[in-house]
Amino acid sequence: MRITDQYLWNIIFSLFFTVLVVLGIIILDSEAYREWADLTLVDYFLMTFASWRLIRLFVYDAVTKFLREQFYDVEKVKGGTLLKKPEKGPRRTLADLFSCPWCFGVWATALIVFLYMMYAWAIYPVAFLAVSAVATYLQLLANLTGHRAEQLKNQNERGY
Repeated sequence: MRITDQYLWNIIFSLFFTVLVVLGIIILDSEAYREWADLTLVDYFLMTFASWRLIRLFVYDAVTKFLREQFYDVEKVKGGTLLKKPEKGPRRTLADLFSCPWCFGVWATALIVFLYMMYAWAIYPVAFLAVSAVATYLQLLANLTGHRAEQLKNQNERGY
């Protein structure tokens, strides 16, 4: 397989994303519930944290693993199965997209911003995702703190 074979699908998905963003801007320009000039720092923080949580949800979390797996090939190996990215085609582009937080982040953030700007009800899922993001971060921080405390305790017991 030549690497350029996959470029076509990456370009198609990039163009599709660009068209969606342009259409979203056109729609927001005439139909938006919220105006850009009226957004506060709180709005930006809500959208940022909601985007971060949505990215984690679709790229890393076990609950959406079934969705990510739809874009992989199943290969039977001794003792079980192995998930492998397809070598080429649209499924490869989607597998790459769902395994890359930076790539998926652009799509997720565009969706969050569009919904937040367009609909009054979007405050609820955005706030839910944002609070979940902060809780997730605090949990990660607590795990890191606990891990570091265990390390220091073990070093102290060994006399280092």
